[in-house]
Amino acid sequence: MTNSTNQVTRRRRLGATGPEVSALGLGCMGMSDLYGPADDAESVATIHAAVDAGVTLLDTGDFYGMGHNEMLIRQALRDRNREELAISVKFGALRDADGGWRGNDGRPESVANYLAYTLRRLGTDHVDVYRPARLDPSVSIEETVGAIKEQVEKGHVRHVGLSEVGAETLRRAHAVHPIVDLQIEYSLVSRGIEESILPTARELGIGITAYGVLSRGLISGHWTPSRETSDFRAVSPRFQGDNLDHNLSLVEALRAVAAEKGTTVAQLAIAWVLAQGDDIVPLVGARRRDRLTEALGALDITLTESDLAQIESAIPPGAAAGDRYAAVQMAHLDSEH
Repeated sequence: MTNSTNQVTRRRRLGATGPEVSALGLGCMGMSDLYGPADDAESVATIHAAVDAGVTLLDTGDFYGMGHNEMLIRQALRDRNREELAISVKFGALRDADGGWRGNDGRPESVANYLAYTLRRLGTDHVDVYRPARLDPSVSIEETVGAIKEQVEKGHVRHVGLSEVGAETLRRAHAVHPIVDLQIEYSLVSRGIEESILPTARELGIGITAYGVLSRGLISGHWTPSRETSDFRAVSPRFQGDNLDHNLSLVEALRAVAAEKGTTVAQLAIAWVLAQGDDIVPLVGARRRDRLTEALGALDITLTESDLAQIESAIPPGAAAGDRYAAVQMAHLDSEH
């Protein structure tokens, strides 16, 4: 294989009107929240390694570790060129001191408030892509996007994005202000966007930033049946009982394809997402430099039609057992309704 550091200079544009970014982005959530303890020093080193390798898209949320993730990114970028990077931020998820979830807030007055805190924590004067984390059912998407549009006009936000919304919401939002990308789960085991959301995004010129490309480690090739976890995967349907056994059998089928191709399971899964279109930018949630190096290796893989057929034979559409979130979280996904 060739050197990934050279390959990561490949670029993709976020939608028709968005910024040009690296073909892979770095999702920073796990460095602060939801995947158990993380090491700040290793997290900063991983961000440094990603940026030095040519990764220009960093994704965060103001509620990841209740601000910790944004401050971690500020620390990591202190000696990097801010103008060469695109920072994507989600807002609106309400938390409590115990780490619990209290709904979503998309009110216009809240948009300005959340953004003010984000800019201070990041130590920057603008966010490249700003998006509500989930739809607030009590506020129209037109109001929320209209409020972000005001921040674009003031120069505090460069572009507007959305997260986990359905095709109809995407159209309504795009009519208020151009949406550059939709952040949504997309992987070999989460292909729900293909029916109506992805075609609508393409019709409107909206890109996809795909998270969960390894299904929270499930299809990374590193998860084992005996592995115990106390993080949010402990209540994730796909990691439970018979569901887990079934899903890991799919991973073993994929492993056989990866071995034949001379790649790791994770690299093949990421390469599959990359191969679904130049309008898709996968976000990899590496928390350590070794996982980052593995993920970047996906950029060196060229998949033929035969390869793609083998991959889809190993994991056919709809093959995964269990929903991608627990029921209470699924209820907040406009994309699933």
